[in-house]
Amino acid sequence: METSGYLSNSFDGLHSNDEDDDEMVDIAGATLDFSSSDDVPPLCSGDFDEFSSRRVSMNGHGPSQMVDPLDDPLPGVGTYEDFNTIDWVREKSKDRDRHREITHKSRESTVALLLRISDAFSGWLLMLLVGLMAGALAGGIDIAAHWLTDMKEGVCLNGFWFNHEHCCWTSSEPTFQERDRCPQWQSWAELFSGTSTGALAYSLNYLMYILWALLFSFLAVTLVRAFAPYACGSGIPEIKTILSGFIIRGYLGKWTLITKTITLVLAVSSGLSLGKEGPLVHVACCCANILCHLFTKYRKNEAKRREVLSAAAAVGVSVAFGAPIGGVLFSLEEVSYYFPLKTLWRSFFAALVAAFTLRSINPFGNSRLVLFYVEFHAPWHLVELAPFILLGIFGGLWGALFIRANIAWCRIREFLLLFVLLSDPLVSGLRRLTLAVCAAGKTTRLGHYSVVEVVLVTGLTALLAFPNSYTRMSGSELISELFNDCTLLDSSQLCGYKQLPNISDTGVGNTLGDRPAGEALYTALWQLALALLFKMMITVITFGMKVPSGLFIPSMAIGAIAGRLLGVAMEQLAYYNHDSLIFKGWCSQGADCITPGLYAMVGAAACLGGVTRMTVSLVVIMFELTGGLEYIVPLMAATMTSKWVADAFGREGIYEAHIRLNGYPFLEPKEEFEQSSLAVDVMRPRRADPALATLTQDGMNVGEVEALVESTHYSGFPVVVSQESQRLVGFVLRRDLLISIDNARKRQEGVVSASQVVFTEHTPPLPPEAPPPLRLRGIVDLSPFTVTDHTAMDITVDIFRKLGLRQCLVTHNVSEHTHTHTHRLRHKLNMT
Repeated sequence: METSGYLSNSFDGLHSNDEDDDEMVDIAGATLDFSSSDDVPPLCSGDFDEFSSRRVSMNGHGPSQMVDPLDDPLPGVGTYEDFNTIDWVREKSKDRDRHREITHKSRESTVALLLRISDAFSGWLLMLLVGLMAGALAGGIDIAAHWLTDMKEGVCLNGFWFNHEHCCWTSSEPTFQERDRCPQWQSWAELFSGTSTGALAYSLNYLMYILWALLFSFLAVTLVRAFAPYACGSGIPEIKTILSGFIIRGYLGKWTLITKTITLVLAVSSGLSLGKEGPLVHVACCCANILCHLFTKYRKNEAKRREVLSAAAAVGVSVAFGAPIGGVLFSLEEVSYYFPLKTLWRSFFAALVAAFTLRSINPFGNSRLVLFYVEFHAPWHLVELAPFILLGIFGGLWGALFIRANIAWCRIREFLLLFVLLSDPLVSGLRRLTLAVCAAGKTTRLGHYSVVEVVLVTGLTALLAFPNSYTRMSGSELISELFNDCTLLDSSQLCGYKQLPNISDTGVGNTLGDRPAGEALYTALWQLALALLFKMMITVITFGMKVPSGLFIPSMAIGAIAGRLLGVAMEQLAYYNHDSLIFKGWCSQGADCITPGLYAMVGAAACLGGVTRMTVSLVVIMFELTGGLEYIVPLMAATMTSKWVADAFGREGIYEAHIRLNGYPFLEPKEEFEQSSLAVDVMRPRRADPALATLTQDGMNVGEVEALVESTHYSGFPVVVSQESQRLVGFVLRRDLLISIDNARKRQEGVVSASQVVFTEHTPPLPPEAPPPLRLRGIVDLSPFTVTDHTAMDITVDIFRKLGLRQCLVTHNVSEHTHTHTHRLRHKLNMT
């Protein structure tokens, strides 16, 4: 509420001047441009000036009649500035009035009835368009990322646009042992030196891997910095904040969508420890926000638009994992602030359309919608709940450690940015220093620092990842490998068990019974252990850089590695101790007792749950993701354990931690506040502060109102009967007041500083020589939400969270009068 944008004493002061257009402020790893206007048309657009000039030119000096915003709405009144919170109550009231008007008109003519029907179905049509657009973009991103990832290792001679798998599809040359090799696909060493073995070939492949990774990451960070600074990061913390009612113009705009779609492919292909699943939520919300402008009721109502964005968040998860039901639950549990039943149905429909679109594109080439399809043949046993819970403990510990380490690293990054800023001789001025503390500016070395950081981290990642086959492959490919259950047809290192006699008599069908680990498996386990340490360290410094970066796949990869290691250990323990008390009842020699791939799946869920604190939606996403419906109980046990363990060290998930780090005005719905104070202890002004600034309903002139606005920084004022009888009449926003006065001076002849400002329905009698009054009843909220000064703070917090209030007035009853105090709680509560 107390925003620096309100410090001016005229409407012109609300506009950004030319000097402010270049100022950039960092928001959650992104650089905010105050001049950006992709999300919502700016309030100071040319339409307003054109409208005003037309009205003035009608009668030369302007119309002589009084202007009442109630009868003649003014451009800009009732809208919001950038970095402000919407008024949910007012937006819902506007939509009810609009719907009531449409219903009334539909009884008068057939055309109006058709308009009402089209208005009713516009929401479903919008959901259809969002699902189609997001599904198509996700399919394109998957295909392009797979192609560029394989390009780091080689090229297809039949066509450079084919990835490795597609290149070898039509070839008859691959053997059973080397099914991924064909003459049509050549590594860079084969292409340049003609050989695929030896030190020279290894060095050439190593060098090309690093060069491609550096090129992709450099292009990604450069495009983000040059065209859409909002395109970096995961986007989910900002989406949560926007859905709670905050406005960040341009964050869901067209340039952000285009840039994030392109740079997401580049960032994933560079081999950095990040995923595309979180950013796909941002991409889907950008699609929804852009398509909202096609429908009037969503374009002009911020609350209705946020219902669409909630559904778009479900669409993002649906296309990211092929999990439409999990996407709806993810939006409900993790992202949305206001989620009515109507939004639930439309989210389900949009997620269904998006999943069908993605399935039609078939980006994975396996004719399946899910990303990691598994087919385990052995059931799990009750004894295995113990290691599953152990994986939950590991996931909770890792989640708590990662959040603290990543937040600490982000603070170090801010310190380094500040150090670079202070050492830059081109930067001067206290205001520029304040704005750029966390920023990556365009004109200073701060912007270059973000590029250098991304390139250095990419180089380090590629340098350390290439020697290990499990860190060299992409995150999705690694998880798929770890989830895999060994069969007779597998030639993976993870299936490098010793061959036993009479192997055809063991196992069931294509599966194999538990066997002793061979040399290849031990080598794979050492590589996985090193990959686990590498992934844990590099993910901490990667998340939050100035490129699109998701956290789902890296967290799942860490958990899958830990789970596979534990699964193999349990498998060998069962093989060598099948006669012990623990295994005797259900595990006989040669039977398929333990499934290491199941442990990898449970570990992936545990680590992702520890980082994000997701529960129900995570379990549903996991069984949709893998198709392992019968393993819900192990997933539930590990997920709940990881949440309990992580909550013991702090109740914040990674997204809430980044929201708090960046100081977003966000009241966490899941957080419980324990406040013993009352509203009178928190309200503004306090007892020792100057007197309350109020407007009287008919006792002030324009000059007095302007002087009051100029001498205060409040974003709104209570309207009372008089200074002697401070009975509450309503509440008026500072912004609406400035716009109305400024517009009246231009449009209404005779309005001067001595003109009386009237907030009543009828104008009081005025002296004959008095200038015409200014009626502003139309901008007054006649039913502001109020609480008494003895209302408990925990109740007040719930009121703000559940109603989405922008402000609340505190009243104090004294005899027959009601004194009002402006209660500016939202900023205070967010900082608590």
